[in-house]
Amino acid sequence: MNLDLIPNIKHTKSGNFFLLAGPCAIESEEMAFTICEKIQEVTNKLEIPFIFKGSFRKANRSRIDSFTGIGDEKALEILKKVGQHFNVPTVTDIHEASDAAFAAKYVDVLQIPAFLVRQTNLVVAAAKTGKVVNLKKGQFMSADAMQHAVKKVTDSGNNKVWITDRGTMFGYQDMIVDFRGVPTMQQYAPVVLDITHSLQQPNQASGVTGGKPELIETIAKAGIAVGVDGIFLETHHNPSIAKSDGANMLKLDYLEDLLSKLVAIRKTVNSF
Repeated sequence: MNLDLIPNIKHTKSGNFFLLAGPCAIESEEMAFTICEKIQEVTNKLEIPFIFKGSFRKANRSRIDSFTGIGDEKALEILKKVGQHFNVPTVTDIHEASDAAFAAKYVDVLQIPAFLVRQTNLVVAAAKTGKVVNLKKGQFMSADAMQHAVKKVTDSGNNKVWITDRGTMFGYQDMIVDFRGVPTMQQYAPVVLDITHSLQQPNQASGVTGGKPELIETIAKAGIAVGVDGIFLETHHNPSIAKSDGANMLKLDYLEDLLSKLVAIRKTVNSF
C-alpha cells in the first residue's frame, strides 16, 4: 500500500474509507500478530486500506497501578515486525517531543493524543520526522479550532496530516460526537472518526474508564454516512482481558460484519 495515497483515498479504485485498527496497547508479539492477521484478512476481502494501530506506551492513565506497557523499545520492535511481516503501515501515539524521532524509526504514522494536541513542541517534533501526523481532536476543542493544530504541522514543512475526531466531553463522564464537525475539519485535512474512544465513559470513580461498545455500529454508520475519510477503532480477540480500554473495544470476531455494513453504506454515499 502506498501510504501517500491514503489522504486521497476517495479517489482510489475501491472508493473506500481507510481503517486504523488494532489493540489499544501492544501486550505481546503473539497478540499483535494474531489481531493484525485477522484485520488484514477482512480488509483485503473488502478492499479497505488498513493501517495497524498499537500504543507502545500508555502514558494517560487514571491510576498509578494501571498497565502502561511492556517496554518502549520492545513494543516498538513488535510494531515494526508486524508492519514488515504483513506489509502494512503502522501507527502509534507519542506523548513527549523526544518520543517523535524515536518512534519514527519503527512506524509510519505518529499520532498525537487528544489531551496533548495543543502541545506545540510535541506536534512540531512529530511533523519534523516527515511521517504522517494524526492529530486527535481535543475533547475540549471545537472542530474549527483544529485548523491551528494542522497549521503547526504544515508550517513545519510537513503536509501529511490527518485529524481524528474522538468525541467531545459531555459533562464529566460521557462523550458525544458532533457530526457537524466532520465537514468543518475536512477543510483543513482528511478526517478520521475514532469509533471506540468516542464511546468512552472516563472519570469513573473506580479509576477504570468505562464505555458503551454496544453503540460502535451506530456511531460508525453515522460517520460513514456523513463522509469521513477514515475510521479508527480498537479491537481485541477478548476485550474483557485487554490490559487497556477493554470496556469500549470491538470484539475481533465482530469486525467483518461491521466493516461489511460500512462498505455498503460507503458505496451508497459514493453513488450520489
